[in-house]
Amino acid sequence: MIVDYKIHEVSEYINWIYFFHAWGFQPKFAAIADIHGCDSCRAMWLTSFTEEDRPKASEAMQLFKEANRMLNQLDAVYQTHGVVNIMDANADGDDLLLNGKRFPLLRQQAAKLKKDDPFLCLSDFVRPLSSGITDKIGAFATTVDAEMEQLYAEDDYKRMLVQTLSDRLAEATAEKLHEDVRKKLWGYAPDENLSVKDLHNEKYQGIRPAVGYPSLPDQSINFLLDELLDMKQIGISLTENGMMKPHASVCGLMFAHPASRYFSIGKIGEDQLADYAARRGMSIEETKKFLAANL
Repeated sequence: MIVDYKIHEVSEYINWIYFFHAWGFQPKFAAIADIHGCDSCRAMWLTSFTEEDRPKASEAMQLFKEANRMLNQLDAVYQTHGVVNIMDANADGDDLLLNGKRFPLLRQQAAKLKKDDPFLCLSDFVRPLSSGITDKIGAFATTVDAEMEQLYAEDDYKRMLVQTLSDRLAEATAEKLHEDVRKKLWGYAPDENLSVKDLHNEKYQGIRPAVGYPSLPDQSINFLLDELLDMKQIGISLTENGMMKPHASVCGLMFAHPASRYFSIGKIGEDQLADYAARRGMSIEETKKFLAANL
């Protein structure tokens, strides 16, 4: 299913902490995004900082104002886009079977601080094939209109502003799409009633690991997701290394299991590397390129 959103429909889902981080601001300055339409409130927020931090807070306030002005301009012309495929699924060891297609995954292998902590794999959150019961998983991708990343080529400041907003809009679209999936498209949480802050704090049922997340670190997984989603439908193409274009794009998986949670694969051994490469149908050397941070 393809979904198109107006920018104003997803901008409220932006996590401004990451926007300000891209501009070199600490999280405390992102709180300006929580103040709406109240000049005296903004003034009080500014005076809450120490004299040393106040100039930086003033910069953050101005940046937020300019970011919102840019969002309004973009909203008149551009959209964001998502595609989602909710599929029959089962786990087969450390693999997922998605509509019958094998989707290899990695499992935690490094020693745990607590002896009883499990060594997790995303397949743990899906019914095993041996159960005889079919489960569900969602695959998704989101992006912005490609033209947005080419705007203001002659203006370094505005170009960076659009690019950092584009990154946040792609993530915000994933947040909005995931909410729509939980409440309507998949519908496993139809009565969910969470604030945007709750969503950013991941208080919903299930998880949405994207490619590049610590639990899904292999960028070559993008090729498998593309086979399931046909991402060119929403304007996403892949380089030979699996990078997405436009740069402001996100793709990954959606799990509904109430006990599912985010985790980091961490370091893996040569034994798992060889096993994973075989399951992916790739050479060990090629697989190493995609998992350098985990070796």
